[in-house]
Amino acid sequence: MTYPPDFWDWSETDRNSYFASEAAKVRNASTRAYEPIRVANGAAWPVPKPLPSGLLPVAHFDMAFLPASVRPWVADIADRMQCPPDFVAIPAMVGLGATLGRKVVIRPQRQTDWIEVPNLWGLIVGRPGAMKSPAMAEALKPLNRLEADARKENDAARKAFERETALHKIAKDEAAKRARAKIAKGENASSALDLDEPQEPKAKRYIVNDTSYEALGEILADNPNGVLAFRDELVSLLKTLDREECAAARGFYLQAWNGTGGYTFDRIVRGKTHIDAACLSVLGGTQPGRIAEYMRRAVAGAGDDGLIQRFGLLVWPDQPLEWKEIDRFPDSDARRAAWETFDRLNALDADGIGAERDDFEALPFLRFDDAARGVFVEWRESLERRLRGGDMSPAQESHLAKYRKLVPALALINHLADGGKGPVMEAATLRALAFAEYLETHARRAYAAGSEAETAAARAILRRIRKGDLADGFTARDVHQKDWANLTDRAQVKAGLELLADLDWLAPQTQATGGRPRTCYTINPRAMA
Repeated sequence: MTYPPDFWDWSETDRNSYFASEAAKVRNASTRAYEPIRVANGAAWPVPKPLPSGLLPVAHFDMAFLPASVRPWVADIADRMQCPPDFVAIPAMVGLGATLGRKVVIRPQRQTDWIEVPNLWGLIVGRPGAMKSPAMAEALKPLNRLEADARKENDAARKAFERETALHKIAKDEAAKRARAKIAKGENASSALDLDEPQEPKAKRYIVNDTSYEALGEILADNPNGVLAFRDELVSLLKTLDREECAAARGFYLQAWNGTGGYTFDRIVRGKTHIDAACLSVLGGTQPGRIAEYMRRAVAGAGDDGLIQRFGLLVWPDQPLEWKEIDRFPDSDARRAAWETFDRLNALDADGIGAERDDFEALPFLRFDDAARGVFVEWRESLERRLRGGDMSPAQESHLAKYRKLVPALALINHLADGGKGPVMEAATLRALAFAEYLETHARRAYAAGSEAETAAARAILRRIRKGDLADGFTARDVHQKDWANLTDRAQVKAGLELLADLDWLAPQTQATGGRPRTCYTINPRAMA
Protein backbone atom coordinates (compact mmCIF):
# COMPACT_ATOMS: atom_id res chain seq x y z
CA MET A 1 0.00 0.00 0.00
CA THR A 2 1.33 3.46 -0.93
CA TYR A 3 0.36 6.75 0.72
CA PRO A 4 0.13 10.37 -0.41
CA PRO A 5 3.14 12.50 0.68
CA ASP A 6 1.16 14.40 3.34
CA PHE A 7 -0.77 11.32 4.50
CA TRP A 8 0.29 11.55 8.16
CA ASP A 9 -0.85 15.16 8.32
CA TRP A 10 -4.43 14.17 7.52
CA SER A 11 -7.09 13.86 10.19
CA GLU A 12 -7.78 10.43 11.62
CA THR A 13 -11.18 10.39 9.87
CA ASP A 14 -9.57 11.05 6.47
CA ARG A 15 -6.88 8.44 7.07
CA ASN A 16 -9.46 5.84 8.07
CA SER A 17 -11.48 6.60 4.95
CA TYR A 18 -8.35 6.15 2.88
CA PHE A 19 -7.62 2.80 4.58
CA ALA A 20 -11.16 1.65 3.81
CA SER A 21 -11.04 2.63 0.16
CA GLU A 22 -7.62 1.10 -0.43
CA ALA A 23 -8.37 -2.10 1.46
CA ALA A 24 -11.57 -2.56 -0.52
CA LYS A 25 -9.40 -3.00 -3.60
CA VAL A 26 -7.62 -6.01 -2.08
CA ARG A 27 -9.19 -9.31 -3.09
CA ASN A 28 -8.04 -12.89 -2.72
CA ALA A 29 -9.04 -14.91 -5.79
CA SER A 30 -9.36 -18.17 -3.81
CA THR A 31 -11.63 -16.77 -1.09
CA ARG A 32 -14.54 -14.47 -0.55
CA ALA A 33 -13.86 -10.72 -0.59
CA TYR A 34 -11.53 -9.90 2.27
CA GLU A 35 -12.62 -7.22 4.70
CA PRO A 36 -9.56 -6.02 6.63
CA ILE A 37 -9.34 -4.80 10.18
CA ARG A 38 -8.81 -1.09 9.73
CA VAL A 39 -9.15 0.42 13.18
CA ALA A 40 -10.32 -0.59 16.62
CA ASN A 41 -13.31 1.35 17.98
CA GLY A 42 -12.61 4.18 15.58
CA ALA A 43 -9.03 4.62 16.86
CA ALA A 44 -6.02 4.76 14.58
CA TRP A 45 -3.42 2.00 14.40
CA PRO A 46 -1.16 1.98 17.47
CA VAL A 47 2.53 2.66 17.12
CA PRO A 48 4.14 -0.81 16.80
CA LYS A 49 6.46 -1.90 19.57
CA PRO A 50 10.12 -2.59 18.71
CA LEU A 51 11.15 -6.13 17.90
CA PRO A 52 13.49 -7.81 20.38
CA SER A 53 17.09 -7.30 19.38
CA GLY A 54 20.49 -8.59 20.38
CA LEU A 55 21.75 -11.58 22.30
CA LEU A 56 22.24 -11.83 26.03
CA PRO A 57 25.76 -10.93 27.17
CA VAL A 58 28.21 -13.73 27.93
CA ALA A 59 31.33 -13.99 30.05
CA HIS A 60 34.68 -13.97 28.27
CA PHE A 61 36.87 -17.04 28.38
CA ASP A 62 39.70 -17.03 30.89
CA MET A 63 42.71 -19.26 30.28
CA ALA A 64 42.80 -19.90 34.03
CA PHE A 65 39.81 -22.24 33.53
CA LEU A 66 42.12 -24.77 31.86
CA PRO A 67 44.69 -27.19 33.28
CA ALA A 68 48.11 -25.54 33.31
CA SER A 69 49.51 -28.32 31.10
CA VAL A 70 47.39 -27.32 28.08
CA ARG A 71 46.84 -23.62 28.75
CA PRO A 72 49.77 -22.23 26.67
CA TRP A 73 48.91 -24.59 23.78
CA VAL A 74 45.28 -23.43 23.63
CA ALA A 75 46.32 -19.78 23.85
CA ASP A 76 48.88 -20.24 21.07
CA ILE A 77 46.35 -21.84 18.69
CA ALA A 78 43.73 -19.15 19.36
CA ASP A 79 46.26 -16.38 18.82
CA ARG A 80 47.60 -17.78 15.55
CA MET A 81 44.08 -18.40 14.22
CA GLN A 82 42.71 -15.13 15.58
CA CYS A 83 39.62 -16.92 16.81
CA PRO A 84 37.87 -16.85 20.20
CA PRO A 85 39.85 -19.01 22.67
CA ASP A 86 36.58 -20.77 23.51
CA PHE A 87 36.72 -22.43 20.07
CA VAL A 88 39.95 -24.21 21.03
CA ALA A 89 39.41 -24.70 24.76
CA ILE A 90 36.12 -26.59 24.49
CA PRO A 91 37.35 -29.32 22.10
CA ALA A 92 40.56 -29.57 24.11
CA MET A 93 38.63 -30.30 27.32
CA VAL A 94 36.25 -32.70 25.56
CA GLY A 95 39.27 -34.47 24.07
CA LEU A 96 40.97 -34.77 27.46
CA GLY A 97 37.79 -36.17 28.98
CA ALA A 98 37.40 -38.68 26.14
CA THR A 99 41.00 -39.82 26.53
CA LEU A 100 40.54 -40.31 30.27
CA GLY A 101 37.16 -41.97 29.81
CA ARG A 102 36.41 -44.66 32.39
CA LYS A 103 40.01 -45.22 33.51
CA VAL A 104 39.28 -43.27 36.69
CA VAL A 105 35.99 -41.72 37.83
CA ILE A 106 35.13 -39.32 40.63
CA ARG A 107 32.91 -39.84 43.66
CA PRO A 108 31.79 -36.33 44.65
CA GLN A 109 30.56 -37.30 48.10
CA ARG A 110 32.55 -38.65 51.00
CA GLN A 111 30.64 -41.89 51.68
CA THR A 112 28.08 -42.56 48.94
CA ASP A 113 28.74 -44.53 45.76
CA TRP A 114 27.59 -41.68 43.46
CA ILE A 115 30.08 -41.64 40.59
CA GLU A 116 30.62 -39.41 37.57
CA VAL A 117 32.58 -40.35 34.45
CA PRO A 118 34.53 -37.44 32.88
CA ASN A 119 33.15 -37.85 29.35
CA LEU A 120 31.84 -34.45 28.22
CA TRP A 121 29.58 -33.07 25.47
CA GLY A 122 30.65 -29.82 23.80
CA LEU A 123 28.92 -27.54 21.29
CA ILE A 124 30.48 -24.44 19.68
CA VAL A 125 28.24 -21.77 18.16
CA GLY A 126 29.62 -19.27 15.67
CA ARG A 127 28.92 -17.63 12.36
CA PRO A 128 30.15 -19.23 9.11
CA GLY A 129 33.79 -18.35 8.61
CA ALA A 130 34.39 -17.73 12.32
CA MET A 131 37.12 -20.46 12.37
CA LYS A 132 35.08 -23.02 14.33
CA SER A 133 36.09 -26.00 12.23
CA PRO A 134 39.83 -25.21 11.96
CA ALA A 135 40.00 -24.53 15.70
CA MET A 136 38.30 -27.80 16.59
CA ALA A 137 40.49 -29.70 14.14
CA GLU A 138 43.65 -28.25 15.68
CA ALA A 139 42.53 -29.00 19.25
CA LEU A 140 41.68 -32.59 18.33
CA LYS A 141 45.05 -33.33 16.75
CA PRO A 142 46.42 -35.13 19.83
CA LEU A 143 43.37 -37.39 19.90
CA ASN A 144 43.57 -37.96 16.13
CA ARG A 145 47.22 -38.96 16.57
CA LEU A 146 46.17 -41.55 19.15
CA GLU A 147 43.55 -42.75 16.67
CA ALA A 148 46.17 -43.01 13.90
CA ASP A 149 48.57 -44.94 16.14
CA ALA A 150 45.74 -47.26 17.18
CA ARG A 151 44.86 -47.82 13.52
CA LYS A 152 48.40 -49.03 12.85
CA GLU A 153 48.24 -51.35 15.86
CA ASN A 154 44.83 -52.59 14.73
CA ASP A 155 46.15 -53.33 11.24
CA ALA A 156 49.12 -55.23 12.67
CA ALA A 157 46.86 -57.18 15.04
CA ARG A 158 44.47 -58.00 12.19
CA LYS A 159 47.30 -59.34 10.02
CA ALA A 160 48.62 -61.43 12.93
CA PHE A 161 45.11 -62.77 13.50
CA GLU A 162 44.77 -63.74 9.85
CA ARG A 163 48.10 -65.60 10.02
CA GLU A 164 47.10 -67.37 13.21
CA THR A 165 43.74 -68.28 11.67
CA ALA A 166 45.44 -69.80 8.61
CA LEU A 167 47.87 -71.76 10.80
CA HIS A 168 44.99 -72.86 13.03
CA LYS A 169 43.15 -74.24 10.00
CA ILE A 170 46.21 -76.24 8.98
CA ALA A 171 46.70 -77.51 12.54
CA LYS A 172 43.04 -78.45 12.73
CA ASP A 173 43.27 -80.43 9.49
CA GLU A 174 46.34 -82.27 10.77
CA ALA A 175 44.62 -82.93 14.10
CA ALA A 176 41.63 -84.34 12.24
CA LYS A 177 43.95 -86.75 10.41
CA ARG A 178 45.52 -87.90 13.68
CA ALA A 179 42.08 -88.29 15.24
CA ARG A 180 40.90 -90.47 12.34
CA ALA A 181 44.05 -92.62 12.68
CA LYS A 182 43.42 -93.11 16.40
CA ILE A 183 39.80 -93.95 15.83
CA ALA A 184 40.85 -96.52 13.21
CA LYS A 185 43.07 -98.15 15.85
CA GLY A 186 40.26 -98.06 18.38
CA GLU A 187 42.00 -95.47 20.51
CA ASN A 188 40.44 -92.45 22.26
CA ALA A 189 40.76 -89.42 19.92
CA SER A 190 38.89 -86.81 21.95
CA SER A 191 42.03 -84.88 22.97
CA ALA A 192 43.35 -84.72 19.41
CA LEU A 193 41.01 -81.85 18.49
CA ASP A 194 41.62 -79.73 21.61
CA LEU A 195 42.97 -76.69 19.80
CA ASP A 196 42.37 -73.12 20.99
CA GLU A 197 41.01 -70.89 18.24
CA PRO A 198 42.70 -67.52 17.71
CA GLN A 199 40.78 -64.65 19.29
CA GLU A 200 39.77 -61.92 16.88
CA PRO A 201 41.38 -58.65 18.05
CA LYS A 202 39.19 -55.75 19.14
CA ALA A 203 39.86 -52.57 17.21
CA LYS A 204 40.98 -49.75 19.51
CA ARG A 205 39.21 -46.46 18.72
CA TYR A 206 39.33 -42.93 20.07
CA ILE A 207 37.25 -40.82 17.70
CA VAL A 208 34.44 -41.48 15.23
CA ASN A 209 32.64 -39.22 12.78
CA ASP A 210 29.59 -40.12 10.72
CA THR A 211 28.29 -43.47 11.93
CA SER A 212 24.96 -45.10 12.68
CA TYR A 213 24.13 -45.66 16.31
CA GLU A 214 24.21 -49.44 15.79
CA ALA A 215 27.75 -49.22 14.38
CA LEU A 216 28.66 -46.86 17.21
CA GLY A 217 27.34 -49.45 19.66
CA GLU A 218 29.62 -52.11 18.19
CA ILE A 219 32.59 -49.75 18.49
CA LEU A 220 31.73 -49.03 22.13
CA ALA A 221 31.37 -52.76 22.82
CA ASP A 222 35.04 -53.13 21.85
CA ASN A 223 36.07 -49.91 23.62
CA PRO A 224 34.74 -49.86 27.18
CA ASN A 225 36.77 -46.73 27.93
CA GLY A 226 34.56 -44.84 25.47
CA VAL A 227 35.05 -42.83 22.27
CA LEU A 228 34.45 -39.29 21.04
CA ALA A 229 31.77 -38.73 18.38
CA PHE A 230 32.76 -35.63 16.39
CA ARG A 231 30.33 -33.93 14.01
CA ASP A 232 31.35 -30.65 12.41
CA GLU A 233 27.67 -29.63 12.02
CA LEU A 234 26.08 -30.98 15.14
CA VAL A 235 22.52 -29.68 14.85
CA SER A 236 22.03 -31.97 11.84
CA LEU A 237 22.64 -34.93 14.16
CA LEU A 238 20.31 -33.49 16.81
CA LYS A 239 17.53 -32.97 14.28
CA THR A 240 17.98 -36.54 13.05
CA LEU A 241 17.67 -37.82 16.61
CA ASP A 242 14.47 -35.77 16.99
CA ARG A 243 12.68 -37.87 14.38
CA GLU A 244 10.16 -40.36 15.66
CA GLU A 245 11.76 -43.20 13.73
CA CYS A 246 15.09 -42.42 15.46
CA ALA A 247 13.74 -42.77 19.00
CA ALA A 248 15.96 -45.79 19.69
CA ALA A 249 19.08 -43.93 18.55
CA ARG A 250 18.12 -40.95 20.71
CA GLY A 251 17.70 -43.20 23.73
CA PHE A 252 21.12 -44.71 23.09
CA TYR A 253 22.79 -41.28 23.02
CA LEU A 254 20.96 -40.20 26.16
CA GLN A 255 22.19 -43.25 28.05
CA ALA A 256 25.73 -43.09 26.69
CA TRP A 257 26.15 -39.59 28.17
CA ASN A 258 26.19 -41.12 31.65
CA GLY A 259 29.12 -43.37 30.78
CA THR A 260 28.03 -45.98 33.32
CA GLY A 261 25.06 -47.95 31.99
CA GLY A 262 25.10 -51.12 29.91
CA TYR A 263 23.25 -51.43 26.62
CA THR A 264 22.23 -54.42 24.52
CA PHE A 265 21.35 -54.46 20.82
CA ASP A 266 19.14 -57.39 19.80
CA ARG A 267 18.93 -57.56 16.00
CA ILE A 268 17.63 -60.35 13.79
CA VAL A 269 20.38 -59.88 11.21
CA ARG A 270 23.34 -58.74 13.31
CA GLY A 271 22.44 -60.76 16.36
CA LYS A 272 23.13 -59.63 19.90
CA THR A 273 25.67 -56.95 20.82
CA HIS A 274 26.17 -56.17 24.49
CA ILE A 275 27.98 -53.10 25.81
CA ASP A 276 29.09 -53.39 29.41
CA ALA A 277 29.03 -49.60 29.76
CA ALA A 278 28.27 -47.17 26.93
CA CYS A 279 30.54 -44.14 27.39
CA LEU A 280 30.30 -41.44 24.73
CA SER A 281 31.82 -37.98 24.41
CA VAL A 282 30.29 -35.67 21.78
CA LEU A 283 31.66 -32.57 20.07
CA GLY A 284 30.56 -30.36 17.21
CA GLY A 285 29.73 -26.88 16.04
CA THR A 286 26.81 -25.05 14.52
CA GLN A 287 25.62 -21.63 13.36
CA PRO A 288 23.61 -19.11 15.41
CA GLY A 289 20.48 -19.42 13.28
CA ARG A 290 20.41 -23.19 13.47
CA ILE A 291 20.91 -23.40 17.21
CA ALA A 292 18.35 -20.62 17.78
CA GLU A 293 15.75 -22.57 15.82
CA TYR A 294 16.59 -25.77 17.71
CA MET A 295 16.48 -24.02 21.07
CA ARG A 296 13.06 -22.59 20.27
CA ARG A 297 11.74 -26.13 20.02
CA ALA A 298 13.60 -27.24 23.15
CA VAL A 299 12.21 -24.36 25.21
CA ALA A 300 8.72 -25.04 23.84
CA GLY A 301 8.98 -28.59 25.17
CA ALA A 302 9.54 -30.51 21.92
CA GLY A 303 12.33 -32.86 22.92
CA ASP A 304 12.26 -32.22 26.64
CA ASP A 305 14.16 -35.39 27.57
CA GLY A 306 17.37 -33.46 28.12
CA LEU A 307 19.34 -34.18 24.93
CA ILE A 308 20.46 -30.60 24.25
CA GLN A 309 20.82 -30.04 27.99
CA ARG A 310 23.59 -32.63 28.10
CA PHE A 311 25.88 -30.24 26.22
CA GLY A 312 27.41 -28.76 29.35
CA LEU A 313 30.31 -27.30 27.36
CA LEU A 314 28.07 -25.15 25.15
CA VAL A 315 29.68 -21.85 24.16
CA TRP A 316 28.50 -18.96 22.00
CA PRO A 317 31.22 -16.30 22.28
CA ASP A 318 31.18 -12.85 20.77
CA GLN A 319 33.34 -12.52 17.69
CA PRO A 320 36.42 -10.34 18.38
CA LEU A 321 36.16 -6.93 16.74
CA GLU A 322 39.89 -6.67 16.15
CA TRP A 323 42.00 -8.83 13.86
CA LYS A 324 45.71 -8.88 13.14
CA GLU A 325 47.91 -10.88 10.84
CA ILE A 326 49.75 -13.64 12.73
CA ASP A 327 52.33 -15.55 10.74
CA ARG A 328 54.63 -17.51 13.03
CA PHE A 329 55.55 -21.04 13.89
CA PRO A 330 53.52 -22.84 16.57
CA ASP A 331 54.88 -22.80 20.11
CA SER A 332 56.68 -26.15 20.07
CA ASP A 333 57.14 -26.37 23.83
CA ALA A 334 53.45 -25.65 24.48
CA ARG A 335 52.36 -28.17 21.88
CA ARG A 336 54.73 -30.84 23.18
CA ALA A 337 53.49 -30.38 26.76
CA ALA A 338 49.84 -30.61 25.68
CA TRP A 339 50.34 -33.70 23.54
CA GLU A 340 52.29 -35.37 26.35
CA THR A 341 49.30 -34.70 28.61
CA PHE A 342 47.04 -36.62 26.23
CA ASP A 343 49.60 -39.45 26.07
CA ARG A 344 49.83 -39.55 29.88
CA LEU A 345 46.05 -39.74 30.32
CA ASN A 346 45.87 -42.40 27.62
CA ALA A 347 48.40 -44.57 29.51
CA LEU A 348 47.05 -43.69 32.96
CA ASP A 349 47.41 -46.37 35.61
CA ALA A 350 44.66 -45.98 38.21
CA ASP A 351 46.69 -47.63 40.95
CA GLY A 352 49.65 -45.42 40.13
CA ILE A 353 47.70 -42.27 40.96
CA GLY A 354 46.29 -43.65 44.20
CA ALA A 355 42.76 -44.42 42.98
CA GLU A 356 40.52 -46.34 45.35
CA ARG A 357 38.47 -49.45 44.66
CA ASP A 358 35.68 -51.31 46.41
CA ASP A 359 33.80 -54.56 46.01
CA PHE A 360 30.67 -53.00 44.55
CA GLU A 361 32.02 -50.82 41.72
CA ALA A 362 34.44 -52.03 39.08
CA LEU A 363 35.71 -48.56 38.23
CA PRO A 364 38.61 -47.09 40.22
CA PHE A 365 37.75 -43.70 41.69
CA LEU A 366 39.01 -40.58 43.40
CA ARG A 367 37.18 -38.35 45.86
CA PHE A 368 37.61 -34.67 46.77
CA ASP A 369 40.01 -33.78 49.55
CA ASP A 370 38.51 -31.95 52.54
CA ALA A 371 39.08 -28.44 51.19
CA ALA A 372 37.76 -29.31 47.72
CA ARG A 373 34.75 -31.05 49.17
CA GLY A 374 33.93 -27.96 51.22
CA VAL A 375 33.76 -25.65 48.19
CA PHE A 376 31.91 -28.27 46.15
CA VAL A 377 29.23 -28.76 48.82
CA GLU A 378 28.79 -25.00 49.15
CA TRP A 379 28.36 -24.68 45.39
CA ARG A 380 25.95 -27.59 45.18
CA GLU A 381 23.75 -26.29 47.97
CA SER A 382 23.41 -23.03 46.04
CA LEU A 383 22.69 -24.91 42.81
CA GLU A 384 19.97 -27.07 44.36
CA ARG A 385 18.24 -24.02 45.83
CA ARG A 386 18.23 -22.34 42.42
CA LEU A 387 16.87 -25.44 40.71
CA ARG A 388 13.96 -25.43 43.15
CA GLY A 389 13.37 -21.68 43.03
CA GLY A 390 11.00 -21.69 40.04
CA ASP A 391 12.78 -18.77 38.38
CA MET A 392 14.04 -20.65 35.32
CA SER A 393 12.36 -22.23 32.34
CA PRO A 394 12.16 -26.05 32.51
CA ALA A 395 14.72 -26.30 29.71
CA GLN A 396 17.27 -24.11 31.50
CA GLU A 397 16.57 -25.84 34.79
CA SER A 398 17.29 -29.19 33.19
CA HIS A 399 20.49 -27.81 31.68
CA LEU A 400 21.86 -26.55 35.00
CA ALA A 401 20.85 -29.79 36.72
CA LYS A 402 23.40 -31.54 34.48
CA TYR A 403 26.12 -29.45 36.13
CA ARG A 404 26.00 -32.03 38.93
CA LYS A 405 28.09 -34.13 36.55
CA LEU A 406 29.89 -31.32 34.75
CA VAL A 407 31.65 -29.74 37.74
CA PRO A 408 33.06 -32.95 39.27
CA ALA A 409 34.13 -34.13 35.81
CA LEU A 410 35.96 -30.87 35.09
CA ALA A 411 37.62 -30.99 38.50
CA LEU A 412 38.85 -34.56 37.87
CA ILE A 413 40.22 -33.64 34.42
CA ASN A 414 41.98 -30.57 35.85
CA HIS A 415 43.52 -32.65 38.62
CA LEU A 416 44.81 -35.48 36.44
CA ALA A 417 45.84 -33.36 33.44
CA ASP A 418 48.21 -31.45 35.71
CA GLY A 419 49.70 -34.65 37.10
CA GLY A 420 47.70 -34.81 40.32
CA LYS A 421 47.59 -37.94 42.43
CA GLY A 422 45.31 -38.95 45.25
CA PRO A 423 42.18 -36.96 46.16
CA VAL A 424 41.09 -34.14 43.84
CA MET A 425 42.36 -30.88 45.32
CA GLU A 426 40.76 -27.51 45.96
CA ALA A 427 42.59 -25.66 43.16
CA ALA A 428 41.27 -28.05 40.49
CA THR A 429 37.77 -27.77 41.93
CA LEU A 430 37.78 -23.96 42.10
CA ARG A 431 38.88 -23.89 38.47
CA ALA A 432 35.95 -26.14 37.56
CA LEU A 433 33.50 -23.92 39.45
CA ALA A 434 34.78 -20.80 37.69
CA PHE A 435 34.47 -22.59 34.35
CA ALA A 436 30.88 -23.58 35.16
CA GLU A 437 29.98 -19.99 36.07
CA TYR A 438 31.29 -18.84 32.68
CA LEU A 439 29.45 -21.66 30.88
CA GLU A 440 26.15 -20.71 32.51
CA THR A 441 26.19 -17.30 30.81
CA HIS A 442 26.60 -19.01 27.43
CA ALA A 443 23.77 -21.42 28.23
CA ARG A 444 21.51 -18.48 29.06
CA ARG A 445 22.34 -16.86 25.72
CA ALA A 446 21.59 -20.07 23.85
CA TYR A 447 18.25 -20.72 25.52
CA ALA A 448 17.18 -17.09 25.19
CA ALA A 449 18.04 -17.31 21.50
CA GLY A 450 15.12 -19.68 21.11
CA SER A 451 12.97 -16.58 20.81
CA GLU A 452 15.53 -15.12 18.39
CA ALA A 453 14.31 -17.59 15.75
CA GLU A 454 10.84 -16.07 15.77
CA THR A 455 12.37 -12.58 15.83
CA ALA A 456 14.42 -13.45 12.74
CA ALA A 457 11.26 -14.67 11.02
CA ALA A 458 9.42 -11.49 12.04
CA ARG A 459 12.19 -9.32 10.62
CA ALA A 460 12.18 -11.31 7.39
CA ILE A 461 8.40 -10.88 7.06
CA LEU A 462 8.72 -7.12 7.59
CA ARG A 463 11.39 -6.97 4.87
CA ARG A 464 9.04 -8.73 2.47
CA ILE A 465 6.21 -6.37 3.37
CA ARG A 466 8.40 -3.33 2.72
CA LYS A 467 9.57 -4.77 -0.60
CA GLY A 468 5.95 -5.14 -1.67
CA ASP A 469 6.02 -8.95 -1.71
CA LEU A 470 3.17 -9.13 0.84
CA ALA A 471 0.01 -7.03 0.93
CA ASP A 472 -3.02 -6.72 3.20
CA GLY A 473 -4.87 -9.99 3.45
CA PHE A 474 -1.85 -12.27 3.17
CA THR A 475 -1.74 -15.60 5.00
CA ALA A 476 0.99 -17.72 6.55
CA ARG A 477 0.86 -19.93 3.47
CA ASP A 478 1.64 -16.92 1.28
CA VAL A 479 4.83 -16.51 3.29
CA HIS A 480 6.33 -19.96 3.65
CA GLN A 481 5.43 -21.27 0.17
CA LYS A 482 7.81 -18.74 -1.44
CA ASP A 483 10.91 -20.44 0.02
CA TRP A 484 12.30 -17.13 1.29
CA ALA A 485 15.31 -17.07 3.61
CA ASN A 486 14.39 -17.61 7.30
CA LEU A 487 10.80 -18.31 6.23
CA THR A 488 10.78 -21.91 5.03
CA ASP A 489 9.69 -23.52 8.29
CA ARG A 490 5.93 -23.37 8.90
CA ALA A 491 6.23 -23.24 12.67
CA GLN A 492 8.84 -20.49 12.47
CA VAL A 493 6.66 -18.44 10.10
CA LYS A 494 3.69 -18.85 12.43
CA ALA A 495 5.79 -17.76 15.41
CA GLY A 496 7.05 -14.72 13.50
CA LEU A 497 3.54 -13.68 12.52
CA GLU A 498 2.28 -14.09 16.07
CA LEU A 499 5.14 -11.94 17.34
CA LEU A 500 4.35 -9.21 14.80
CA ALA A 501 0.70 -9.32 15.80
CA ASP A 502 1.56 -9.14 19.51
CA LEU A 503 3.71 -6.07 18.84
CA ASP A 504 1.01 -4.36 16.68
CA TRP A 505 2.82 -4.62 13.35
CA LEU A 506 0.00 -6.82 12.03
CA ALA A 507 -3.65 -7.40 12.86
CA PRO A 508 -4.92 -10.98 12.39
CA GLN A 509 -8.46 -11.78 11.30
CA THR A 510 -10.00 -15.24 11.20
CA GLN A 511 -11.95 -15.89 8.03
CA ALA A 512 -14.66 -18.51 7.51
CA THR A 513 -14.06 -20.45 4.30
CA GLY A 514 -16.62 -23.24 4.45
CA GLY A 515 -13.88 -25.53 5.74
CA ARG A 516 -11.03 -24.90 8.12
CA PRO A 517 -10.95 -21.21 9.13
CA ARG A 518 -7.94 -19.31 7.95
CA THR A 519 -6.13 -16.31 9.36
CA CYS A 520 -5.34 -13.29 7.22
CA TYR A 521 -3.22 -10.34 8.24
CA THR A 522 -3.70 -6.60 7.84
CA ILE A 523 -0.51 -4.53 7.82
CA ASN A 524 -0.01 -1.59 10.13
CA PRO A 525 0.74 1.35 7.76
CA ARG A 526 3.71 2.27 9.96
CA ALA A 527 5.30 -1.05 8.98
CA MET A 528 6.00 0.46 5.57
CA ALA A 529 8.28 3.14 7.02
